[in-house]
Amino acid sequence: MKVKKKLVTLGLAAGLVGQAIIPFNVLAAPKEDVKVNYNKETGNAQFFSGHLNSKAASNKESLVYQFVEENKAKLNLDSQIAKKSLKVIDEQKDELGFTNFRLQQYYRGIPVFGSTATAHVNKDGVLTSFVGELAPNLDKKPALKAKTKLDNAQAIEKAKADLVKTEVSSAPTYEVAPSAQLSIYVKDDEPRLAYVVKLNYLAPSAGNWIYAVDAVTGNVIDKYNKIDTATAVTASGKGVLGDTKSLKALYSTNYTLQDTTRGNGIYTYTGNYRTTLPGSIFASTSSVFGDPAAVDAHYYAGVTYDYYKNTFGRYSYDNNNAQIKSTVHYSTNYNNAFWNGYQMVYGDGDGYTFRPLSGGLDVVGHELTHAVTEYTANLTYQNESGAINESLSDVFGTLIEYYDNRNPDWEIGEDVYTPGTAGDSLRSMSNPAKYGDPDHYSKRYTGTQDNGGVHTNSSIINKAAYLISQGGTHYGVTVTGIGTAATGKIFYRTLTTYLTANSNFSQLRAAATQAATDLYGSTSAQVTAVKKAFDAVGVY
Repeated sequence: MKVKKKLVTLGLAAGLVGQAIIPFNVLAAPKEDVKVNYNKETGNAQFFSGHLNSKAASNKESLVYQFVEENKAKLNLDSQIAKKSLKVIDEQKDELGFTNFRLQQYYRGIPVFGSTATAHVNKDGVLTSFVGELAPNLDKKPALKAKTKLDNAQAIEKAKADLVKTEVSSAPTYEVAPSAQLSIYVKDDEPRLAYVVKLNYLAPSAGNWIYAVDAVTGNVIDKYNKIDTATAVTASGKGVLGDTKSLKALYSTNYTLQDTTRGNGIYTYTGNYRTTLPGSIFASTSSVFGDPAAVDAHYYAGVTYDYYKNTFGRYSYDNNNAQIKSTVHYSTNYNNAFWNGYQMVYGDGDGYTFRPLSGGLDVVGHELTHAVTEYTANLTYQNESGAINESLSDVFGTLIEYYDNRNPDWEIGEDVYTPGTAGDSLRSMSNPAKYGDPDHYSKRYTGTQDNGGVHTNSSIINKAAYLISQGGTHYGVTVTGIGTAATGKIFYRTLTTYLTANSNFSQLRAAATQAATDLYGSTSAQVTAVKKAFDAVGVY
């Protein structure tokens, strides 16, 4: 998992001896203005909003640490000073003038896996929100004082052995060298010392596994596959559905699907029906490309890049103009598409369950949004945070359809799923129950399959997003829609500014409400739509 970290020092530069330091902020917080949202299941604070300053601070980062220090009891933090409990891993200033910090929780110098927070200082120097449910009361956990008995290499071998024994048919060929990091891993509300091991491979089938190996016993305490799937010169060419598209390409001795006009490039490869990535760059002797799967993969990657750039000022999935690589013709009759942490991969389908999956703009937008998520909130791909991850990919996949005005609708995968069945799709955002998916929190899946139902419970948030945009009455709650443009702005700010790695549905509601408040004001129709939509699906 690659996450770019921008460490920014905000300390004042040394000035003349005796020069007065003007406090960055001099306003105290009116206590009645502070609101705290608690996780109803754990009782832990997870979202603070309002005027959170209590006294002056020399800079914005100090303001955040001052807040953490003063609110240790509410956050259930350990006895460490704030700067040892939380470390800034990213700082960004946005178009509204907010300075947004992303912080990683640590205990005794060891990172707490999946435990992050965000803090937000507005242009007037007011800390307006602090978001994130942190691992509580670590001082009281004897397991964290145990002596480790494994090293990184041993932990990797434990994970690899379990993978071969339980998940794959033969030892895989690793795309990148397996890695391990000593962490504090919370499983069933119990933290323990564990190595977080990452195993990324393409054969015998693609995998991006995260393992937690107990650092004392060597037992595997958790694992999940982080493959994000969909259950599922000027040139030209016809796409999967037969429509002609204009393409950006290069020409030397032949034409290749290389677009150098967008960021650091969009490159489209053929896997030649094998599983070695990325394969070979797609080439043609003519400026008219005759491979529909390659045409759509290349064109839709460009549309997705343009959507994020033109709508939000985001340059590629990492906001640093990363190359976008896509491989078509992966394996044989492969009924899936995925982002593997490095590039996009598309199967051709078997002709019955799927046609070539790159033929769906919402599928391409969905998968590339997983990359955006990995470089922002980095939502853990399990349970409610994983369902949010999946839902946001559905939301933006749909909004990209509206952006390109290419037969937009609120169905997912309709252009590539079951080509012999008209009107069919993978999921319906407007009517999740159409395919047996839940449309209310009371109907959520609570089992362990599919990483805790990430592709099932996502439909609850999908329905809320649909209501925010299009409006409607659901379980007796009427929502007035605000349109796709405002919906996109709210969910983008929610994802990139407020969500944390382990956000749950309740925190998503609070985050979306705060994002709408930032953008449109606390009494706006947009804020009302967000609140009503989450009411309608039973998320509070």
